[in-house]
Amino acid sequence: MIADIKKNAEAKMGQSIAAFKNNLAKIRTGRASPGLLDSVQVEYYGSMVPLSQVANVSLLDSRTLSVQPWEKGMGAKIEKAIRESDLGLNPASMGDLIRVPLPPMSEERRKEMTKLARNEGEAAKVAVRNLRRDANEAVKKLVKDKQASEDDQKRAEADIQKVTDRHIAEIDTLVTSKEQEIMAV
Repeated sequence: MIADIKKNAEAKMGQSIAAFKNNLAKIRTGRASPGLLDSVQVEYYGSMVPLSQVANVSLLDSRTLSVQPWEKGMGAKIEKAIRESDLGLNPASMGDLIRVPLPPMSEERRKEMTKLARNEGEAAKVAVRNLRRDANEAVKKLVKDKQASEDDQKRAEADIQKVTDRHIAEIDTLVTSKEQEIMAV
């Protein structure tokens, strides 16, 4: 029972970190990264789909992305979707290929991005702490229902706290490395 609660809490904390890493990948740094366009949605036969489902996104160089549509008529729609996204990018069409140059970030914009990374980190920590609280409440319920002893509860809560601390330290490490990546000119 208690082992299941601990295992479940650890798995959910791992999922929270995976979601956090995904959110961090969307935050722009000074370098180009194909993951930057993951959030862009393109209209495709009347429905909105992720850019990665209608085109191949790759790096041309450290400051330029290339988008290769899989269908001839999609170029204009993809260009429009990238332009209208809140990324501040201005794609240029060259035949079938769409080049997306990344403008250099100003110092102010870099600071905004580090703030955004910190906020994402805080949200991830809150999610991990909520999972800790839920796990502790589940253990308390077992004790209340006389399915576990109070000693088991204390041990379980200590184990859950260790797992929580480890995940929060991982989040802090990820935020710090992302901040360094953003501030690198």
